[in-house]
Amino acid sequence: MKFSFTAITAALVASVFSSAHCKPTPQMPPHEALTAIVSLSGPNATVSGTVTFNQADSSSATQIFANLTGLTEGKHGLHIHQFGDLSNGCASLGPHYNPFNHTHGGPEGEQRHAGDFGNIIANADGTATLTLTIDTIHLSGPFSILGRGIVLHSGEDDLGLGNSPLSNTTGNSGERSACGVIGYASAA
Repeated sequence: MKFSFTAITAALVASVFSSAHCKPTPQMPPHEALTAIVSLSGPNATVSGTVTFNQADSSSATQIFANLTGLTEGKHGLHIHQFGDLSNGCASLGPHYNPFNHTHGGPEGEQRHAGDFGNIIANADGTATLTLTIDTIHLSGPFSILGRGIVLHSGEDDLGLGNSPLSNTTGNSGERSACGVIGYASAA
């Protein structure tokens, strides 16, 4: 009797495991195309504009489109920052978003923070546009940038190549001129 009970138990266990392996495993579908936007403004209200983020699906790089006005002519650093906290203006957005613990760099560098966009260049009339594709940021998943801040700096980002002690953390790009928090864009 002991043998038949053990044999029956073993057969039941084998049956459960074999049927579990026969069922198809549902695949997690990639998310649909997502769009996020941030409206930038500065404390003196001269700098304004938007930065839009588009990601076709969870495995795609993210496209960034910036359109800003009210800047001083020249290069200005543009970065994603750790927090989406505007309780103390741009100062409370924290350091650069750096989930991989890298030093600061340019958007094409191998060593860079995930949200290092380099420089946006303002014309003599104070307008600037930027189009960039980055594979280190996403609009969903564990490294999503939604709810994080973005900051436009007053000076040129040295892309981590300068001699300043700030080169490896901020690109020595100066004060925070304008900022905002990244959120999902409406479907309309």
